Amino acid sequence: MKLTSAILGQPQAFISIETDDLYHSKSLFVEENTIVKYDEDDTITIRNQITEGILILDTQMYFSKPQTIQTKITGESIVMNFICSNNLETHVDQLEKESFSIENTHNILYASQLKATFKIPALEEINCLSIILSPDFYSKLINEDWELHQKFSKNICQKKTGYLTPKYAPFNSGIQWVLHEIKNCKYEGSIKKMYLEAKIKELLIFQLDSLMEKTENKPQIDEEDVSKLLMAKSILEKNFTNAPSLAELSRLVSLNEFKLKKGFKSCFKTTIKSYVTQLRMEYAKDLFKNESSNVGEVAYKCGYKDVSHFSAAFKIFYGFTPASFRKINLGAKMYLLYWDFFDVLYLDFLSIDYCLI
Repeated sequence: MKLTSAILGQPQAFISIETDDLYHSKSLFVEENTIVKYDEDDTITIRNQITEGILILDTQMYFSKPQTIQTKITGESIVMNFICSNNLETHVDQLEKESFSIENTHNILYASQLKATFKIPALEEINCLSIILSPDFYSKLINEDWELHQKFSKNICQKKTGYLTPKYAPFNSGIQWVLHEIKNCKYEGSIKKMYLEAKIKELLIFQLDSLMEKTENKPQIDEEDVSKLLMAKSILEKNFTNAPSLAELSRLVSLNEFKLKKGFKSCFKTTIKSYVTQLRMEYAKDLFKNESSNVGEVAYKCGYKDVSHFSAAFKIFYGFTPASFRKINLGAKMYLLYWDFFDVLYLDFLSIDYCLI
């Protein structure tokens, strides 16, 4: 499985990656960071995580003029696509329809000898995360249960390029959080492999649950309202510590309160209030991990005026109190420091032993 991407008109590909089609349980992830600058403003930044049968590509792009990118993948691949930007025009060979991206949407694509063209608009920050899997690894993820998605499975068996569903679906809160965890993975070696593979499987579960939901059980929402709901979600993500009221949010996105409440629950599988609470709790966890803040300070930073309300919400969300979480986190840090010390000691011992030979 080999991936190459090049800007139309440029002599060289800005990325070229090759990995085995077969998954190897012992092969570790190798991280590669690439920054390509074509002039002062035009920049492509890519963070890759690569192992046999798996590619994780986190890509940011910005161009002063519209550009066209051509991407090829030799061999078969299953691509878990997560688009975090608007106005990205995509055309996949063998598929008739061209599509324009909507921010924070996802889909799954199977391709045999993928050839795709992406038209990048000028003066917009484009952010995409793609997880490219060999069919060998994908079959292990779904426990070889090809009846899980019969039409998609048929495409794979017949080597016919196609999406799992015709349209990209909005991120739900689970997808949003797992993407954050993958992008911010700090582990190394075998633990990193275990962690990333577990997160890929978790992400796939959220995707399949979102994409395969039966449309007859779901109220129909027109595309204009979907865009407004995505805008509401984005506003909450940027202002969750001081979240607008339902009435204020309704005015900001020009959608009546009834449609906003019902549509948000239908699209994102959670209520507006629950989503704000989730964002606050996730932020609180990061603050406890990365800062020496006490419970009162974290409560205030997360938008709570009453510490007892924060503590109660935290316990309901995580199952233990903020104070208990701080103790657990401190204990985990001490444990990692303990093993880091012995790793260094062991390496020093090996170097001394080597010198004596």
